[in-house]
Amino acid sequence: MGKKDYQKEHTDTLLDDYVIARLKSHGNNFEILIKPVTVESFKGGKDVDILENMPVDKIFSDAVNGKEPAADDLEKSFDTTDVEEIAKIILRKGDVQITTEQRRKRQEEKRKDIINRIVRNSMNPQTGGPHPPIRIENALKEANVHIDPFKPISLQMDEIVDSIKALIPLSFKKLSVSVKVTGDLYGKIYGDLKEIATITEEDWLPDGRWRGVVKIPAGIKDEFFAKIKDKTKGKVELELLN
Repeated sequence: MGKKDYQKEHTDTLLDDYVIARLKSHGNNFEILIKPVTVESFKGGKDVDILENMPVDKIFSDAVNGKEPAADDLEKSFDTTDVEEIAKIILRKGDVQITTEQRRKRQEEKRKDIINRIVRNSMNPQTGGPHPPIRIENALKEANVHIDPFKPISLQMDEIVDSIKALIPLSFKKLSVSVKVTGDLYGKIYGDLKEIATITEEDWLPDGRWRGVVKIPAGIKDEFFAKIKDKTKGKVELELLN
């Protein structure tokens, strides 16, 4: 739906894809409709095009009913009538109104992402292997972890990990792996190594082989070994150094 085509009767449809950000100032109510992901990006400090992510370039006093405030009220509260500047202030200082279904959906998406991040980047120090996803999921439930639907996951992870560490042993120590391959295979795996690992050392051995030491998240050890062996048809020497 184009921005010029916004009409009140379409509000219910709009609220399937947008949320209401609201700020009360000088006794007046000011609202905007905006995409949820844009709220998260803005709060996470990213440079986002606010207007491009609003269905209509308008400030409302009541977005659900399509009511707009007087220009004088905007000027009095924000010292401007510029929609983008006012929208940024509303996002920075106001609250986000979200439906129960929108909250459930966003929290579930974030929960899955959080579980995946913990599984891939941590290990059980008692076994040296990753925790199964279901174990992380159960720990989140047992710890009654609250997931903010708009706060970037990167800003929630420390608190979430601290909450479940009392329930399951977790280590985020990275593993060092020595990789040795012949020169003809070096080019086939180097791009993969740089993409999924951090190369900390590399040199050429007297026998012509390339040797690199890489650091990988503990949770992807099996995946990493399998991928490199597959790329080299097994003609690789992999050694876990710690």
